[in-house]
Amino acid sequence: MYPKQLKYSVDHTWLKAEAENRARIGITYYYQQQLKKIVFLELPEKGTALEKDAAFGVIESSKATSDLYSPASGTVVEVNKSLESEPGRINDDPYGEGWMLLIEIDDPTKVESLLSSDEYLDLFK
Repeated sequence: MYPKQLKYSVDHTWLKAEAENRARIGITYYYQQQLKKIVFLELPEKGTALEKDAAFGVIESSKATSDLYSPASGTVVEVNKSLESEPGRINDDPYGEGWMLLIEIDDPTKVESLLSSDEYLDLFK
């Protein structure tokens, strides 16, 4: 449920490092489970600058509306537009088709300050 190759934030977002200082961002299995059925998502546009730990969007479910917080600083290079019409993909596949953003990270060395999957799971013990 919590892939070892990802990094996690205390705000329930994950980050997957990719080539050329790029990383994919989404929410964790735990968070989508807490929200229940996701019905709406508001994400930033391509080119938007993100700050670590700052809100970058809004997620609405049958249970609550919440802000989404960035696990890293960087610039949005791609947005998963399919989530606009099918936000439930996040519930179905939070680490695959439910990814939200692809960003170019400002400082890739800061990714190491995020939590490992084991550290993230320790938050719930």
